[in-house]
Amino acid sequence: MERYRLNDQACETLVEQSVRPMSLLSCPDQTRYLVTCEGNTLSVQDCENKKRTAWHLYKQSDQLTLEWADLYSAHPDVTELLAAIEATFVYYSNQAKLYLSVPINQFSKLFDSGVVVKTEDGRNVVYVELFWQQARVWLSSSRSQSYPIYPVFSHGRRHPLRPPKPIGIVYQRYITWLGRTLSFRTVDLATDLTRFSRWMNDPVVAKFWQESGDLAKHRAYLEGIQSDPHVINLIACLDDEPFGYFEIYWAKEDRIAPYYDVDNFDRGWHVLIGEPHLRGKPFVTAWLPSISHYLFLDDDRTQRIVIEPRADNHKMIRNLAQCGYALLKEFDFPHKRAMLGMLLRERFYAEQLWIPRSTLTLHSVFLP
Repeated sequence: MERYRLNDQACETLVEQSVRPMSLLSCPDQTRYLVTCEGNTLSVQDCENKKRTAWHLYKQSDQLTLEWADLYSAHPDVTELLAAIEATFVYYSNQAKLYLSVPINQFSKLFDSGVVVKTEDGRNVVYVELFWQQARVWLSSSRSQSYPIYPVFSHGRRHPLRPPKPIGIVYQRYITWLGRTLSFRTVDLATDLTRFSRWMNDPVVAKFWQESGDLAKHRAYLEGIQSDPHVINLIACLDDEPFGYFEIYWAKEDRIAPYYDVDNFDRGWHVLIGEPHLRGKPFVTAWLPSISHYLFLDDDRTQRIVIEPRADNHKMIRNLAQCGYALLKEFDFPHKRAMLGMLLRERFYAEQLWIPRSTLTLHSVFLP
């Protein structure tokens, strides 16, 4: 595990526009590509069939252009292009837009979905704010349209009927400063119960969650979550190594609803990081923006994410503020005094909050 003892500068390298050689795993439409960037050369290789395509990057002043340079194919596959664009925006992390010199006019769906926009002078441009809202790049499955609205009542509250819960991996993103793929997958009781129980009995976790106990208690706890349609529980992994647990919820049906002007598609989350060697700044800068990103991608109608840590959980509150969450007010739950935090969809994308900032000072967190 020594290779993950990173210093505080490890997750700040993306902010510096030094543009050093980089390798990136990208999985648009569940097709895995290894993308390498060095200088003005970009290579995209299909991890399954080993097909490799070549691209050029040109930067003049603040204008960046991605050019199709493969001599053996007339045009790229759509997924190859998406992988190349993702890698370019990671490589040039402060770039707001990317011009394309690529034969893609036959791919009308790219224009229809906002991946590519045609400028007044006929050029093809990709805006980073639009691109990072493309669920197909990071979600393991994305619906072709939003789930229909059908009002129902539960727990005395009127809210939209929620879609069926997902199964398996729901989100994955390659974290350049860790050199690993972060993913969120749904809880599998058969394989995760023992690990979950160990995490809940960790004294550091138990201090905040107050759910220590035996396997029977934790089985009942997880079964209760899985039977509740407004909550989804997830395991966070780096590559295939589980390290944390999340509960994401629809705020309209949650205990937080009476404490602010809740919207039908607001989401919220709780977290614990169970593996001590995967706590700390480089990891927080990976998973905290990523859980926000996942919730915004999961339903385009979600405009706000809310969170309610204990008011005395100062480390968590600092982390949230530094990752774009506005701290609105303190309020009293029956079981704790809480701080209401809120992240706006517009701010997340406009300020590119998936990128670590050099000013961050992030800490390990636990949020029941």
